[in-house]
Amino acid sequence: MSDDCNCTVNDDRCTADGDTGDTGDTGDTADTADTGDTGYTCGGVAYVGAPAYKTVATTLTLKDRLGAWKARWGIGRMSYSVEPGLYAIGEPDNNSPVFVSANYKLTFDTLRKNLSGMDCWLLILDTKGINVWCAAGKGTFGTDELIRRIESSELLHYVSHKRLVLPQLGATGVSAHEVKGRSGYSVDYGPVRANDIKAYIDAGYCATKDMRTVRFTLWDRIVLTPMELIPALKYSLPVFGVMLIANRFAAKPFGKTDVAAGVGAILAGSVLTPALLPYIPGKAFAWKGWLLGLGCTAGILGLSGKLKKGNRLSSAGSLLLYPAISSYLAMNFTGSSTYTSPSGVNKEMKKALPFIAGATAVGAVLTLGAHLFGRSG
Repeated sequence: MSDDCNCTVNDDRCTADGDTGDTGDTGDTADTADTGDTGYTCGGVAYVGAPAYKTVATTLTLKDRLGAWKARWGIGRMSYSVEPGLYAIGEPDNNSPVFVSANYKLTFDTLRKNLSGMDCWLLILDTKGINVWCAAGKGTFGTDELIRRIESSELLHYVSHKRLVLPQLGATGVSAHEVKGRSGYSVDYGPVRANDIKAYIDAGYCATKDMRTVRFTLWDRIVLTPMELIPALKYSLPVFGVMLIANRFAAKPFGKTDVAAGVGAILAGSVLTPALLPYIPGKAFAWKGWLLGLGCTAGILGLSGKLKKGNRLSSAGSLLLYPAISSYLAMNFTGSSTYTSPSGVNKEMKKALPFIAGATAVGAVLTLGAHLFGRSG
């Protein structure tokens, strides 16, 4: 066996650092056909009354693509899932491979799309509509749920072998030796990306080093930013409302520069930081967001001339408040990144949150004070 061939990992030592294309992603169960509870013939043996399974197509429809776009933008995201259970692709038999994945529809669709031309089974776990990597961290893509799904689907009625192929990014949630001991099924961890599955199977369930490498490209990061941006914009509306109300009493009303600084802080933290993540100095996401937020705020104040002739109190407040907002939003992206681990995220939050809260409070007081009681002009 060559050194770059990482064949089946049959223990729970394999860890995953991200979810950059795990085996599966979808929405409702489009293009599925229920077999009913009529039984199934496996290896020449008829099993009457075996649990029903569904046959699913590998071609994504316009509805699937529209659903994926809506989910990316947070529209119906929390209900974008498929029914857990057993699915068939093509015409699988008792020797066909069994791929395990999450019931998040984007994951489910990504998986089935990349299995075109294959005859195989999909065993979909109930991850509460969460993707494989996040569900593994939360425990819903885990040992107990896998064993429960093996039993409820009565998988032994459909396949005669004892091999399950799980996404590598789900390895943190599943104890392979426990699955083997409790169910008799061995766990093989497939490649990181679904588009490598065919090559992995053709190579005898052997993954190359490249298949095991987790990548988090610019595009991978960009497609995740709407889910960061939309909530941030929603929460910012009350803030802009406060500005408008304060202008009725303020000696120095909030203006376009203040709005631009606020919007700039949001974009710096929720869009620019994820996009430029590998290139911003430092390791902590909060620090990266703060740097971009500071640069953005200073640039807007500088272009408006406020740093030169403006109220020093107002400028100081802005330079404290808006970079802190960017820092917080950037820190939120740790849950979407392959660069972090749960322990690392907790450690960063404990260190960063007190500084973010302090800077936000002081900055808000200075900014409001400068506008409410400062000199007009």
